[in-house]
Amino acid sequence: MNYLFYISSIVAIAATVMVITRHQPVHALLYLVVSFLGVAMIFLSLGAPFVATLEIILYAGAIIVLFIFVVMMLNLGRESAIQERQWMQPKTWIGPSILTAILLGELLVLLTMGGSAPMPQQTVDLKKIPLSLYGEYVIAVELTGFLLMAGIVGAAHIGRHKKKYLHRFLKQEEEAV
Repeated sequence: MNYLFYISSIVAIAATVMVITRHQPVHALLYLVVSFLGVAMIFLSLGAPFVATLEIILYAGAIIVLFIFVVMMLNLGRESAIQERQWMQPKTWIGPSILTAILLGELLVLLTMGGSAPMPQQTVDLKKIPLSLYGEYVIAVELTGFLLMAGIVGAAHIGRHKKKYLHRFLKQEEEAV
């Protein structure tokens, strides 16, 4: 089982380095998905399938959809559509595909091996979960949420088309001149 952990770690680190070094946001998002899948495989190899499932659903699902939404909002226009077609050449998606194929092979090995020793389990009271997650940092978590929302609103404001709207009185003065 140790070798599966190390392979997943190498894939996650390689994908994360590719996220940082890519210039196009679409390429970075592809590698970010692979990085999240690699982290999920790390959790799965450690015997924590619930955490691995949450990693895939929350991060590789919801967060990436949010990032793609913001990128799509900022890339408005015909030129960006042509540029995206050029970005999606095989040289772009072959790297994430190879890394994902490695993770898929690991998943198949984990599923066929069976009999692995799961992590020790402990029953936790439901009220202790949010206290352990947030604790004294609940205000910092709320402020981070506000900051993310402000970033999305700012991206929407930057990405919209600027049309010149004049007040009806100004419009009449412009027509008279």
